[in-house]
Amino acid sequence: MQKMYEALGVSRAVYEYGESVLAGLRERFDAIDATAEYNQAKVLAAMQKSRVSGACFATSTGYGYNDLGRETLEDVYAACFHTEAALVRPQITCGTHALALALGANLRPGDELLSPVGAPYDTLEEVIGIRPSPGSLAEYGVTYRQADLLPDGSFDFDAIRAAINDKTRLVTIQRSKGYATRPSFSVDQIGRLIAFCKSVKPDVLCMVDNCYGEFVERTEPSDVGADMTVGSLIKNPGGGLAAAGGYICGTGPCVEACARRLTAPGLGKEVGANLGQLPGMYQGFFLAPTVTAGALKGAIFAANIYERLGFACVPDAAEPRHDIIQAVTLGSAERMEAFCLGIQAAAPVDSHVTPVPWPMPGYDSDVIMAAGAFVQGSSIELSADGPIRPPYAVYFQGGLTWYHAKTGILMSLQKLYERGLVDLRGI
Repeated sequence: MQKMYEALGVSRAVYEYGESVLAGLRERFDAIDATAEYNQAKVLAAMQKSRVSGACFATSTGYGYNDLGRETLEDVYAACFHTEAALVRPQITCGTHALALALGANLRPGDELLSPVGAPYDTLEEVIGIRPSPGSLAEYGVTYRQADLLPDGSFDFDAIRAAINDKTRLVTIQRSKGYATRPSFSVDQIGRLIAFCKSVKPDVLCMVDNCYGEFVERTEPSDVGADMTVGSLIKNPGGGLAAAGGYICGTGPCVEACARRLTAPGLGKEVGANLGQLPGMYQGFFLAPTVTAGALKGAIFAANIYERLGFACVPDAAEPRHDIIQAVTLGSAERMEAFCLGIQAAAPVDSHVTPVPWPMPGYDSDVIMAAGAFVQGSSIELSADGPIRPPYAVYFQGGLTWYHAKTGILMSLQKLYERGLVDLRGI
């Protein structure tokens, strides 16, 4: 096995260091596999309940009227996430689009949007209007307020209570850390936050950005009171096979509003051709629990690799996991670029490419991204990225198999080691 890794470019020193770290992770990996087995049964039960058949894989074009496969897939998502309805479409281009769709569909001029978990993910700043942008919610008369987290990363319930007012229509909760080094939130924590917000204002809507969190635990935010649970199919629930798309699972009225926003008033969920995308969307969802498990193992391996070398990791090497993202604070742009070069070098696609920082749309600083993926931008596949700004943290995620995630982490360390940016002596 060592010779196989050497052929891929991993030196003996890096390989042996990785094996020494891996030796202590068996118990945690067994627990991840148990969660994957539970979630696999949940997905299977949803597919059987929804009576998935071969006819569901047929291509529809044009208007897409009477698309059995599209309607059944949405039933599968609703059954698995325990919601009244779901909107699952390849026309939803990404997670940001899904979130913008859910917000725009359920907010009206004069309403206020509240984030009780601090600043939103970078790409939502223009959606909301924190950074002025044509078509933002702010341009349509929707105001925004946020309650920052406490220094330890927990919710500031006093600040949240003070922020909720007569205009507060919707509360947006970002489960994952985004480009921040705060903790990600468990489903249980999210449930308590939702219950608190609704105790202050019972009719407030609660939306959870579930990106990177699906199937990490045995329950989802929709099980603990979320009116909408939103995500991207090129992350966890697509299982690496969905070529595009996003989902919104939630109450009937919320989802219907989203459908009318996606298509048109009066049309809603009745139109939207699948264009041959359904087989990958179905099969990817079926594989998602085990694919997510592999990505989780990779995240834990990364934290244990880098924390022992003195780098701050969020979550740390021992903490429970609530999403597949591993933040590693590397402390310099040079280390970030070396890390991402290693991830790119471990890819099955474009392994020869050198990732460089660039001014990516939707971000306020240059961003470096490494991803040699079968689906462009798919972050359930092996990838790493981060904004080139202090504290110079890189965000690692994905790996369609645990073994590929392992290879990526070893290659990231190899590139740092070759450049003298880490010292393995005495470890």
